[in-house]
Amino acid sequence: MKAADYRAKTRDELSTTLGQLKKEQFNLRFQGASGQLENTDRMRQVRRNIARIKTILGEQRPA
Repeated sequence: MKAADYRAKTRDELSTTLGQLKKEQFNLRFQGASGQLENTDRMRQVRRNIARIKTILGEQRPA
C-alpha cells in the first residue's frame, strides 16, 4: 500500500493493520528460517509497510 492509502485510515484502523503486519512478519521470519519461504520480497514489503504505518502514527500524534 502507498502512504496516501494509510493516511486515509483512522488511528484504530492503522493500529489493527500494524498488528496484522507484525504477525505476518513473524510468520515470514519463521518460514525463511525453515526454508519454506517462496516469495522473499514479501518480507521487504511487510517491513516497509510497518515503517510507513509507524511514521504516519507518529505524524498524527497530538502535539
